[in-house]
Formats: sequence, C-alpha cells, structure tokens
Amino acid sequence: MEKDYEGFDVNSFWEESEYAKKEYICASLTDALVQEIENELGYKLPSSYIELMDVQNGGFPKNTAAPCNESTSWSHDHVAITGIFGIGKSKSWSLCGGLGSQFMIDEWKYPDIGVYICDCPSAGHDMVALDYRKCGKTGEPEVVHVDQENDYKITFLAATFEQFIKSLKHEDAYE
Repeated sequence: MEKDYEGFDVNSFWEESEYAKKEYICASLTDALVQEIENELGYKLPSSYIELMDVQNGGFPKNTAAPCNESTSWSHDHVAITGIFGIGKSKSWSLCGGLGSQFMIDEWKYPDIGVYICDCPSAGHDMVALDYRKCGKTGEPEVVHVDQENDYKITFLAATFEQFIKSLKHEDAYE
C-alpha cells in the first residue's frame, strides 16, 4: 500500500491530553477493527484516515483551524475543530461511540452524507464530515463542514482527508 502524508510528520500531529485519552483515543488499530467499523458505518474509510489513526487512534490535533473560502457560523475564513474521532466504539467521541457519527445523524439530525469525523468547539452545533455524496460509499470522500446553526449548511473544506489534515493551521494564525 502506498503511504499517504509524504513530507508531513504525522508523528508530531497530536496534542498530549488526558481528556483525549479518556474520551477520544481508541485502542490500537487492527485490520479486523477497521473492517468492523467500516461495516457498521456502511462506508470505506480513506486510507489516509486509517494511516493517521494508526499513529494515534483519535484525539486532539495541535493544529485545529481549517481554512475555508466562505463564511460559517464560526468565522469568515476558517472553521475550528476540537478533536478527531478514533476508529472504534469504546470512546464517546469515536466513529461508532456514544457521541459518534450515527448519533449525530439520528439525534442531532445532521444530514446523512457520510461519516462525521470531527467535533467543533460549539458542542455539537457544527461538525466536520467525510462527504461521500459524489464518490459513493467506497470512493474517496471530500471533507466538509456542516453547520447546524445555519440550517445544516455544507461548506467544502478539502478534496481528501489527507488534504484536510495538511491544511490545518494553529489557531493563532487566525487571531
């Protein structure tokens, strides 16, 4: 398998956090776990997502600001994320956890466009998702911001998960 993230240090991507260990970071990946979660979600996860989760399976990135070309409820030029969901179901903020992707669709009525992968500082009022509408359930999804406070407006962030991760900037870049 070709490796993603050429020229990007995935090993220094994550912030140390006791809260992330408790609520986000899942057990180390196995092929069986990835397959189980993909089956439960009904979508094939991008190889770049799996590769990043193989370094640390969920948590808080050091860089949390994702640039965008249109205004959102957060800002005129970026969105903020809190954490990235791990591949698992044991942690509240994991893909299939208690506050994971399906919960956001079922309970918060987010549009069923794919897999919700990042929460935002708004405590559930906006999310970041892998958007499979153009590529189908096994293709390479775009990454979008979905804004509940603005009638679930969908804003494009990146063509791939890898591009999304590489685009993240430190929050100080926008202050």
